[in-house]
Amino acid sequence: MSVMSPRSPEKAPPNPPAPPLPAVPRPARRRLRLGTEDRDVLWLYLLTRVALWTTAYGARWLFPADGGAHDPGPVLAPFERWDWGHFLNVARDGYFPGERGPWDPEWDDREAFFPGFPLVLRAVHTVVPQWTAAGLLISFVAGGVAVLALVRVARLHLPDEGAGRRTVQLLLISPCAVFLAAGYSEALFLALALPAWLAAHRRSWPLAATLAALATTVRVSGLFLAAALALHFVLTARGRADWRPLPWLALPALPVALYAWFLRARTGDWMAWKHAQERGWYRHFHAPWETWATTWESAFDGGMTTGYAFMFQAELLAMVVGLALAALLVRRRRWPEAVYVGLSLWALGTSYWYQSLPRATLLWWPLWIVLAAWTLRSPRFRTAYFCLVAPLSTLFALTFLTGRWAG
Repeated sequence: MSVMSPRSPEKAPPNPPAPPLPAVPRPARRRLRLGTEDRDVLWLYLLTRVALWTTAYGARWLFPADGGAHDPGPVLAPFERWDWGHFLNVARDGYFPGERGPWDPEWDDREAFFPGFPLVLRAVHTVVPQWTAAGLLISFVAGGVAVLALVRVARLHLPDEGAGRRTVQLLLISPCAVFLAAGYSEALFLALALPAWLAAHRRSWPLAATLAALATTVRVSGLFLAAALALHFVLTARGRADWRPLPWLALPALPVALYAWFLRARTGDWMAWKHAQERGWYRHFHAPWETWATTWESAFDGGMTTGYAFMFQAELLAMVVGLALAALLVRRRRWPEAVYVGLSLWALGTSYWYQSLPRATLLWWPLWIVLAAWTLRSPRFRTAYFCLVAPLSTLFALTFLTGRWAG
């Protein structure tokens, strides 16, 4: 009979420890959080919004339509300009209210505007009853999404630290940046187009095509984006498996086809959108050199009032910048971006005269990436750029906010 030592009592074996929960991969965790650069960009975005709203407030008091006014008018009135009226009319009343349409001599040609922004505006209006406030909220949220996406697009091309922040900075102080704050479609388009571009670079073609289709509901520029995505697909496809998502690339054409069908059912005209553009904005086809000549005459021959002449000068400058950008993209063999910018230049550069070209520069994200690279590498260029662009941005903002034609 054995005697057990009191120091080593017999024990039951301990329970095995529970298996640890699977850890969340670090990359996934990072995607759920905003980085330092993202937070800096959002802070910059908020500050520039405050600056524009402050400018709008001052414009009401200092530059009223009636020089002898004692009441500055509604606080949101500076943002109720030009295209906003068309978006509002479509969102509030539809495209053809009361059986009115192109056959009406007083018609406003509202079918020239794609339905994406008005549909979102109508939806937001159910929560925000004031129409202008609803439009500003859409642009505010969409602009925040767009600048975060632009940071990531810039990182695809620029290795410099802070390149994304600088690219966003250049966009937000650009001459026509006021349109990103107004109830216009540019911010919403960028909030869809830039993530589509990112998805394409990650070869997530169904997502890229879906986002491009949504962008096409907002602006016809979505078709230019779709063409660039298609070229990017062709240039990067290697094996047979890479070609399987090809049918997705037809998706961005669907909104245009549906909109044309809708207009055909109401007006009997498959090309009602184009004809509205021609009636309201002189977008009849002209050879590029004829368009340049007409715009040049409007800018410098004294036939236009000074305000319109100045804006036609801005149109000419925007065309020069666009052509230089397209040439640079071709030289660097960035073919998809060159197609995107080139189609935009062709569409806007073959009308009776140039119109809305300065505003279109907001959608040319390769421009802001190229400029960011130059300003990061040359302090003198950075200083010169900011000194020249800052007053132009103020002039364009005041021009728009006081009801004059801008961009």
